[in-house]
Amino acid sequence: MDKKNYIAQRAAQELNDGDIVNLGIGLPTLVVDYLPDDISIYLHSENGILGLGPTPATEDIDEDLVNAGKLPVTIKEGSSFFDSPSSFGMIRGGHVDVAILGVLQVDQYGRIANWAIPGKDILGVGGAMDLLEGAQKVIVTMLHTTKNGDAKIVDKLTYPKTSKRQVDVVVTEIAVFRTDDKGLILTEIAPGKTIEEVKEKTGAPFRTAANLTEMTKEIEV
Repeated sequence: MDKKNYIAQRAAQELNDGDIVNLGIGLPTLVVDYLPDDISIYLHSENGILGLGPTPATEDIDEDLVNAGKLPVTIKEGSSFFDSPSSFGMIRGGHVDVAILGVLQVDQYGRIANWAIPGKDILGVGGAMDLLEGAQKVIVTMLHTTKNGDAKIVDKLTYPKTSKRQVDVVVTEIAVFRTDDKGLILTEIAPGKTIEEVKEKTGAPFRTAANLTEMTKEIEV
């Protein structure tokens, strides 16, 4: 299992029976294939779908059925379709229990940047700002560092901030952080990793939970 799928697998463990969950573009879309079998999760896509199913096999792709990131999806029995205003009404009205987002940076207080890179064209704001304000719980899924090895968890954001709200959980391939009013708390560490390695790859201060545990190993799906 590669790093992104490992992150998606761990993020899926944060979900509870009956949750309505929005999966952001990119890495979060992988979560659909790691949902626990013993609970019911209702996946929401901001382009107007509630009831997404597993990633389709190549031969089962319907080109007219895509998520907000234009990726092919399947739907479950009982799913529904609606227009964009209704979809964002769900988000802004507080009817989405969990949002799982991909990000560019997270700061020491759990605030994120994920919609614009200075000097590059902006395709659009997307729904992240609405999700941060409307979702009951926000989970970040991301690789711990950039391709160049630079920290993505930073003391201060250098990209435009998405919202003043801090996220609740940050999941990377080497660690899980939770947040409180003082900032980041390291609660889990990947098998074979050390606190020193996490500190080396993290560009922001964090506290370590007294009951620090090991992240779940890869599971078969």
